[in-house]
Amino acid sequence: MKIALMDSGTGLLAAAAAVRRLRPDADLVLSSDPDGMPWGPRTPEDVTAHALEVARSAAAHGPDALIVACNTASVHALPALRAELEPRVPVIGTVPAIKPAAAAGGPVAIWATPATTGSPYQRDLIERFGHGVEITGVPCPGLADAVEAADEAAIDAAIVAAAHRTPRDVRTVVLGCTHYELVAERIRAALQQPGTPALALHGSAEAVAAQALRRIGAEPAPAAAPTGGLSVILSGRPAGLPATALVYAEGRLLAAGPTDRAPGASAETTPAADGAAAAVRR
Repeated sequence: MKIALMDSGTGLLAAAAAVRRLRPDADLVLSSDPDGMPWGPRTPEDVTAHALEVARSAAAHGPDALIVACNTASVHALPALRAELEPRVPVIGTVPAIKPAAAAGGPVAIWATPATTGSPYQRDLIERFGHGVEITGVPCPGLADAVEAADEAAIDAAIVAAAHRTPRDVRTVVLGCTHYELVAERIRAALQQPGTPALALHGSAEAVAAQALRRIGAEPAPAAAPTGGLSVILSGRPAGLPATALVYAEGRLLAAGPTDRAPGASAETTPAADGAAAAVRR
């Protein structure tokens, strides 16, 4: 079994780690676009063009399914990706978990990029699944970029700023960007009010991973032997996991398994680069 995942950057780590936990025996292909990111400020047409190139690089590895682990690409490029790859390769998009968050009751906050917050796409999801629940959109400028760079100070500053824009009575938060799931506990710590029930966070990684298995008729097997390999493609180039990925628990989980080290990949960009990851933590 081989599952490919695509994103502009390291936002795909959360979904990839979720797949790894469900099927330790599955081979994973991670295809991202560090040369072209961020995708958020690009036009829909430009996002689609970049997403197609990243998807083609992943599809060349012959995956059984492709997870679009990026909200921006899912909004703008999913129809084009499916038109090109399906039915040969099932394509699974990522949607903010507004439906389950609203079903649990409010008040709810949706943390997302400025481009997504207030967009017709997000408004439509709220109208379809909000069911009268109080929902507040919270733009988080700079947070995805800070997570991508593993810049600890910038991550903290962006989270604090977004927390100040979040109503204090919020009890449920939707993580509307895949990058945010990598710092979910830091978001929880910034929002948790003393003496209140534990804040509920809703990401998409687990649901997307489970849907990918369903699409190919596979069952979760978390106890399977951890034999799944890992291939990494950066803007079309075979590589290893970037050192910044190893800052996050999800990246370290992926690095712990068998890895298909690409010819010519440098030591600084392979999963063995624990020293480099430590330096990035600063």
